[in-house]
Formats: sequence, structure tokens, C-alpha cells
Amino acid sequence: MPTIVIRHKVSDIDAWLKGHQDRVEIFAPAVSGFKTFQDTDDPNSVVLIVEVTDLAKLGSIINDPKNQELKERHTVLEPIIMSMPVDL
Repeated sequence: MPTIVIRHKVSDIDAWLKGHQDRVEIFAPAVSGFKTFQDTDDPNSVVLIVEVTDLAKLGSIINDPKNQELKERHTVLEPIIMSMPVDL
């Protein structure tokens, strides 16, 4: 199960933080858990460290047009950047 990093900006950090339970529920089919971080120099820049169980499903959840209303309610701004671990 890979750990990935998801980064994006929001226009209203308070609205985004209130949406935590929505994120838990919507990502549940594809992740076993995640931790939430906020950039120290930009309060509207957020990072999720995600334990992924199904990477393809996670991508489809993030890109599914039916979730657009949820993104708007939580003030998510594009792009949503997903980073994978690098084997060294």
C-alpha cells in the first residue's frame, strides 16, 4: 500500500477544514487513512499524506465530475497535485 502526497490550495481554509468528515467518507473506498497538513507560509495551501489501498480508484474519485459540488463547497482550487514515493 503506497503512501502518497496530495497538495492543493483552497480559497477558504475554514470551509475546507469543516469538510474533513466528507473527505474521510469520499476517500474511504480507496484509502485506509490520511493525515492533514497546512503550509506554514500559506494558510490556504494544504497537504494530505494518504495511505492508499487503490490508487486508480483514488484518481477516479478526485477526477469524478459528480464530486465537483463537494470541491466547490470545500473551496478546493485546481490543480490537485499527487506525488508518489521515489525508489532510490
